[in-house]
Amino acid sequence: MSNQRDSFHSRIGFVLAAAGSAIGLGNIWGFPTQAANNGGGAFLVVYLLVTLLLALPALYAEIYLGNQAQSNPVSALERACKERLPRVGRYAGIIGLVGAMMMLSFYTIVAGWMLSHALSALTELFGFVDISNWLSTSSTLRNIIFTPIFIILGALIIHQGVHAGIEKWSARLMPVLLLMLFGLIVYILQQEGASEGLKLYLIPDFTQITEPKLIISAMGQAFFSLSIGVGGMMVYGSYMKKDKDIGKLVLSIAALDTFIAFMAGLLIIPALFVAQHAGQQVFVDNKLIGEGQLIFKVLPSLFQSMGNIGLIVSFGFFSLLSIAALTSTISSTEVPVSYLVEDKKMSRSKATWLVSAIVLMASMTLVAFFDALFGLVIMVLTTIMQPLMCLFYFIVIGWIWQRGNKLNIKAQTENNKWLTLFANYLRYVCPILLIVVFINIVFLA
Repeated sequence: MSNQRDSFHSRIGFVLAAAGSAIGLGNIWGFPTQAANNGGGAFLVVYLLVTLLLALPALYAEIYLGNQAQSNPVSALERACKERLPRVGRYAGIIGLVGAMMMLSFYTIVAGWMLSHALSALTELFGFVDISNWLSTSSTLRNIIFTPIFIILGALIIHQGVHAGIEKWSARLMPVLLLMLFGLIVYILQQEGASEGLKLYLIPDFTQITEPKLIISAMGQAFFSLSIGVGGMMVYGSYMKKDKDIGKLVLSIAALDTFIAFMAGLLIIPALFVAQHAGQQVFVDNKLIGEGQLIFKVLPSLFQSMGNIGLIVSFGFFSLLSIAALTSTISSTEVPVSYLVEDKKMSRSKATWLVSAIVLMASMTLVAFFDALFGLVIMVLTTIMQPLMCLFYFIVIGWIWQRGNKLNIKAQTENNKWLTLFANYLRYVCPILLIVVFINIVFLA
């Protein structure tokens, strides 16, 4: 069966796909607003430290598990725990699968908003003002139309397979994302007021680095920006040949993800000060107004004030967010699809459309009961399920899975002190750090 599995055909294809999974709305939308609210440059310094200390090892743990097992996350965790806790491993894999579906249920709704706003700018540019206003106005009908569109876009890529679908489209979409991001940054930095944003972002106020709220925010952002804990990175790792240099691949993914988050800060934070310079209210009591207003009211108003060139910038900005959302949803969709294909012997096409149908029903449920369920689902996934799943990965690698213990054995055999240090770091330090993050986010944030 393993010989028949689809796979990535190149290292760059894997890195672009995995980076695409990590690079999403959390990087381009979430990171800059967190930075603006939490000390700018000080937040950036703490974010980079936490990424190195915790998020990078967590990414390694998830990809390593998938790569060694060469199977979907449910089977991978079951095999890893078979000598001691086989049922626990399988149940944990299923929980991760459910987490991926939960992520898709709300992420596709938000992605639909991005797509509709991109089309709003385009339709206004061509003179269809009424259609543009409808596209930019939140409504249940808009959610009902655009959420399925986005789900279908992801399904059309996934059903083509790993190489022909995920790898090929990641190789196309990621360069487009980078080019659009660079172009938007160059344009925004030329506007009046942008220099104030650059100053806030790039010059850290080291007196704020020890602020508990800043540290908690940086921990949460670093951890969740790499899309860890729902199995997407694990299944991608399984599509690489076994025992490839996982360390270098993980460093490449984390570096690209962090670079995009940093560049997004260079776009969004100066743009906020450009908007403020133009007379719009951006900060209330030194805090950004709500993220929804920020992304869907303040910035669109700024773009509109620039005339036709602003509409082109608006189209580019929301298209950028749409591409980032699409590359992230692809990996989450692949988690249940790979499980159905490998464990339930379902064809990839049938599995893809079945998963898409389930996600659509879940998304429409959130749309129908938006106020009660939308925020709750996000909170449960990001503050409970994802950190607990990552904690489980560390425990499996360090304490349960024999292959995980071999990191130490290999280090001793090769007399590699750095590998010994890293193996022990994964085993002892990372679980403690993650528990601290979890407690802080749940009880102190």
